[in-house]
Amino acid sequence: MSLQEKERRLDKNLQSMGSVLIAFSGGVDSCLLLFKAGQVLGQGNVRAVTATSETYSKQEKEDAITFTRQHGFEHLVIRTNELSCKDFTSNPPDRCYFCKKELFSRLKGLAKEYGMDWVCDGANFDDTSDFRPGLRAARDLEVRSPLLEAELTKEDIRTLSRKFGLETWDKPAAACLSSRVPYGEIITGEKLARIGSAEQLLKSMGLQVVRVRCHGETARIEVRPQDFPLVMNNKEAIVTEFKKLGFIYITLDLEGFRSGSMNEVLKNKTWSEPAEPGSLDY
Repeated sequence: MSLQEKERRLDKNLQSMGSVLIAFSGGVDSCLLLFKAGQVLGQGNVRAVTATSETYSKQEKEDAITFTRQHGFEHLVIRTNELSCKDFTSNPPDRCYFCKKELFSRLKGLAKEYGMDWVCDGANFDDTSDFRPGLRAARDLEVRSPLLEAELTKEDIRTLSRKFGLETWDKPAAACLSSRVPYGEIITGEKLARIGSAEQLLKSMGLQVVRVRCHGETARIEVRPQDFPLVMNNKEAIVTEFKKLGFIYITLDLEGFRSGSMNEVLKNKTWSEPAEPGSLDY
């Protein structure tokens, strides 16, 4: 299917939905979805809602606020509390299901309150090729994913975003900070704050695509291979600041950045619940 055909399908699906409340992260996917929904349905029939908690970086919230203000959309920021859910903090492979279930349940209630017909998220067609428990939560709660339904890939979304002059067209992909913690290792607010501070430090040095995977006392830095020299040129400062944050060992992953790298452990092993908090038993 051509990109033009996919866009027509997206427009047709949105038109049939009447009014939508969009789970809005401020990333490239949800920004295109919000823009297209406003274009097709009119901004009065579209509302964006952004969740904040310890699992999200502060920059993502600021980006979401900036985009909605610049483009004139109604925008609500809500607080979620994933860390109160043991099913989430125990960090099983389907952790995202419980996070998204709470979020979508909140959004369904808000949609009813505001008289909106549907709740939508920014999942895209590429998400079907990886382990994404959040997609199951969307199905269970009848949340629509218009970009996915139109079979739009991440590359398609960037192309359309650039076509419409959206400033997010080349924005690096983002994921919640919990995705930096290995499955089975308990998620805490302190751990997420440490990860967030470490990543912000690296971004302040000019690194745009970065993940700090937290393996206990070890920080595993993922950046694009072309950015390895920038890391090495700043290694003394990185080591010093990371140790101030509580890391003892600081490593650079030689494979470089890859989205969903924590899922690699699931490919060839059978998961069972950890015998003790923070332990793994395969």
